[in-house]
Amino acid sequence: METSELLEIIGRGEDGKHQFKANISNGGSLAAEIVAFSNSGGGQIFIGVNDDGTRSGLTAENLTGKHGLNQLISSVASDQVKPAVNVSTENIKLLDGLVVVVSVQDGISKPYFDNAGVIWVKSGADKRKVTSREEMQRMFQKAGLVHGDEIAANGVTTADIDLDYFRRFYQAEYGEELAQSGIPLPQLLENMNLASEGVLNIAGSLLFSRTPNVRLPAFIVKAVAFPGTTIEESNYLDSKDLTGKIADIFQKTINFIISNLRSVQGEGGFNTLGEAEIPREALEELVANALIHRDYFISAPIRVFVFQDRVEIISPGHLPNNLTIQNVLKGNSNIRNPILASFATRILPYRGLGSGIRRAIKAYPQISLVDDREGNLFIVTLSRR
Repeated sequence: METSELLEIIGRGEDGKHQFKANISNGGSLAAEIVAFSNSGGGQIFIGVNDDGTRSGLTAENLTGKHGLNQLISSVASDQVKPAVNVSTENIKLLDGLVVVVSVQDGISKPYFDNAGVIWVKSGADKRKVTSREEMQRMFQKAGLVHGDEIAANGVTTADIDLDYFRRFYQAEYGEELAQSGIPLPQLLENMNLASEGVLNIAGSLLFSRTPNVRLPAFIVKAVAFPGTTIEESNYLDSKDLTGKIADIFQKTINFIISNLRSVQGEGGFNTLGEAEIPREALEELVANALIHRDYFISAPIRVFVFQDRVEIISPGHLPNNLTIQNVLKGNSNIRNPILASFATRILPYRGLGSGIRRAIKAYPQISLVDDREGNLFIVTLSRR
């Protein structure tokens, strides 16, 4: 870093990427700063700079030796930050003393903790502790350490399994009767990653329980058809809460949309049956995608709105991690709910190859996508002809 660049940064004051420290003698304080930057996109710590931008007059003696800053920084980054991180340091000499620039990269193994087990993140020019369960869940989810579909569906046990439905699935999938497996049902469900200690997880409940919406009332589809182009609370054509197993919700959602679309005459002549103005193939791809890839950490339903000029499918949760709409359109994917995704290929018209939206657009190009990160939503809009 050039001296002029350093002075320019100091002149701007502290912000979310630059933190000033007169000196560091407490390893815990430095660890908290490194953790916060590692969890929040990276940044730089300037040691030898007071809060007001004046220099504290660090000397070469402050940096070297057993208890010097260089040794302390190295020790803290490797021993007091969990998991350990690599930081780089640069010593810059100014007229009124040395400044040590500690550069911290955005972490690739979030969330990071200090020795006390505290997760720190940046909050403007300051830092704060992460204390809410929801925020912690979000960080673990983003790191791929926990998935919404594997969380226990409290109150839903193996006794709630729709046994006839599960028997048919098991025989079709494994080529033998369920009774021939020789494994008790609770153990079998656990082996299939659908339950733990007799309690179904969200995936197991949505896939195979009789009435998952009783215990998981938010994980349904709310569908409304409006006569115009805006949402009206009291003026609508059709409104339904679509519940049941995920296969049932899928079929009910497709039926709801198609029943509220116009039929268009194909090339077969006057007496042939009309086809929905939006191809069924496109709708199936998009509805399956919404059910499988929505964020199950968010207690909210998928919403489907049929307007006069468009159909909207609104899923809780923006695209995960660094996935973008451009990535999606190229066929890239990031599986948010791996258990659901693995079973969906056998229950729904879902291939799990990251190509569903591309196939939908190929079948019906009048589709637009919005990744609403502020509202934490993913919105698919199909323009009506």
